[in-house]
Formats: sequence, C-alpha cells, structure tokens
Amino acid sequence: MQGRVLIVAGSDSGGGAGIQADIKAVSALGAYAATAITALTAQNTIGVQGVMPVAPDFIQRQMRSVISDIGADCVKTGMLHDAPVIEAVCQVLESDIPTVPVVVDPVMVAKGGDALLDAGAVSTLKARMVPHAAVLTPNVPEACALTGLTIAGPDDMRRAAAALIELGAGAVLVKGGHLEGPVVHDLLVTAEGAEHVFENPRIDTRHTHGTGCTLASAIAAGIAQGMALADAVGRAEAYLHEAIRTAPGLGAGHGPVGHMHTVRPFRSG
Repeated sequence: MQGRVLIVAGSDSGGGAGIQADIKAVSALGAYAATAITALTAQNTIGVQGVMPVAPDFIQRQMRSVISDIGADCVKTGMLHDAPVIEAVCQVLESDIPTVPVVVDPVMVAKGGDALLDAGAVSTLKARMVPHAAVLTPNVPEACALTGLTIAGPDDMRRAAAALIELGAGAVLVKGGHLEGPVVHDLLVTAEGAEHVFENPRIDTRHTHGTGCTLASAIAAGIAQGMALADAVGRAEAYLHEAIRTAPGLGAGHGPVGHMHTVRPFRSG
C-alpha cells in the first residue's frame, strides 16, 4: 500500500524544512504527500526573515479538501504557530478523521534559533494537540519546554517521555541530538510501556536543517504504509542518518539534508 500522508505545517522557502522537507521525505519513502499549509516563511539556511500566517479557517478548508477526496492514512503536524491554529487543526482531526493516527512534531524553534511558536500557545499545544499524537517527536529542548524537566541523559529522557505520555500522547520519541557524545540516542516509549532505543553515530556537519521535520514525516510515511510504530521509526532513523550523510552542502548556515538519496537516476540499457 502506498500510504497517504496529510501534512499540516508551515512552508520553508529555502526547501530544507517545513512542508518542503515533509513532501520530499514522504515521497522518497514511497508514500503520497498532501498538504495543508499553516504559514509561509521567508527562510534560508541562515535564519527566518519573515512569517506570513494562514488564517485558521483556510487551514481547515485545505485539510477538509484533501480529506474529502484523497483521504489520509496518517496526519503529520509541524509548525502550528499559535493557539487559534492549534485549535483549528484539532477541530478537524476530531470531527473529520478521529481514527487516523497523527504524528505530532512540536515545532517550537527553528534551527537558527528563531521562535516558530507563540510563547502563549505552549499550554494549548500540550492540552489540545499532544493528546492527538499517536507519536510525539520532541527534541531535547522541546521536551524540556513541554515538561519543565532538565534533560541531560537517558534517564531524563525517560522521565520526559513518561510526562508527555501522561498528557495523552500514545507514544513519545525523544530525540537526543542536542546532547553531547559521539553517538546520538533517540528514545521511543509507548503508553503501553514498550521502549526502543535507536542509536546512530554522530555526523560532524552543520547541514542539519529540517532534520526534525524530515524524521517525523518519514515516520508518518511508515505508519501510513501499515508499518508497526517501532519499525516505522527504525526505517525513518536510517533514512535520516543517510540523508544527513549525503547532505548537498548548500547555503552559508545550517544547510538542508539529502532528502532524495533513495531516488536513483534512470539509466537506459
């Protein structure tokens, strides 16, 4: 089954993160990507130069347009920049596709440090969006912001995951890339108590723009294709690691990863 992923997120004009990264990751893994854009950003590898929000009712219209015709096997959410947008998205999830699994990437800060979520919307994200998550994919700073905990190692990651499951998430993948060490450890914990650790050797590179968006969308592709959660995460982790390794080296700042490494050029004969 190809798998249909409805991505609800912001656009990145630089193509490394946001909707652009989401579409590339989903497509590279053989699933079908449809979108509802929540905001336009003027953005490159150096930073975010401007944000133009999309009205909440038009975000809902985009979602329902896709759902009513193409359908969705999984939803992936990214940049939901304020409380009205979060509420609008949750309303559609509840009324139109209440049984479709949702991968929630709690996008709060861009790679360059620019805020992508209003400070006052964090409580709304926790109360309204987190309970919709079949899997929530925070990095360490996001997990700290959502739980109020300090994370310095694996035990702290477990405590943060448990706290986020208490908020209603079906599973939590705490990504350890912000911690020190030659190996990156990502921890998946489910509400049923299962635990999986994914380890990848750290690649010394500045070209990591959009890694969170890419990983969450890769997971969503696997879920949409009928994979078990741990298997979907495992494939997504391997895909992202290779994408970082094959980054094209673009831009003066945090460059994009090599999303399309799974695509091989056609050679006749």
